[in-house]
Amino acid sequence: MSAKILIRGLVLFVSVVVLGVLIKTTEWGAVFDQDWIDTYVRGRGVRGLALFLALGWALTSFGLPRQLVSFLAGHAFGFALGTGLALAATTLGCITAFMFARLLGRDMVARRFSDRIRRIDGFLSENPLAMTLLIRFLPLGSNFATNLAAGVSGVRAVSFFTGSAIGFVPQTVVFALLGSGISLDPGFRITFSAVLFVVSGLLGIHLYRRYRHGKTFDEEVEKQFGGPGGKSGPEGKPGPGSDIESRPAGNP
Repeated sequence: MSAKILIRGLVLFVSVVVLGVLIKTTEWGAVFDQDWIDTYVRGRGVRGLALFLALGWALTSFGLPRQLVSFLAGHAFGFALGTGLALAATTLGCITAFMFARLLGRDMVARRFSDRIRRIDGFLSENPLAMTLLIRFLPLGSNFATNLAAGVSGVRAVSFFTGSAIGFVPQTVVFALLGSGISLDPGFRITFSAVLFVVSGLLGIHLYRRYRHGKTFDEEVEKQFGGPGGKSGPEGKPGPGSDIESRPAGNP
């Protein structure tokens, strides 16, 4: 049932809260206290912003959860600026992983994620922008694997990037707000971010159930919804129009 998806998302949320508490209360967390941030990141002006953006871009390109980048951005730069920086870094990471798969790592990715590629291709083929939004709104799922699989599929790059950037907004806002609450008004901000997370998660689940039209992009997600998982066509074969091996990649 879909409650499992929300519960798993809440586990991630609580894990990030615990990280914030450790940053605030332990000695090793002092590395990320406000004095350190003011001196080495925020205090460097544009260079500090560029440093964080570049680091977040690189880490999300290699699979660091975007929620963690959003949390750290909110902690370092406050809610508004942190949200903007995290959204930019996450979107750039998405583009980098996608283009790597499409231009350089096609054979490697195809071998590693062959089943996921078929599902992604079938899921996104008819309306890539809207269906990408459905994926990004869900409170769980592998952002990194989705980026790589989409890069090898036939989905148009611009539609995937646009849908991803818009779809990243809800959780970026939630976790940047959570990060900003570690040092400023923690009771209100952490509670409010938790409420926003639940609301956005429920909305994402509702939209996915209503508009996916029986398709799935991820076997594990389908299992959480109570479906059989992973079959994109009869006997697990790709559905019509989703034979990615005979189709060229979409336009970059």
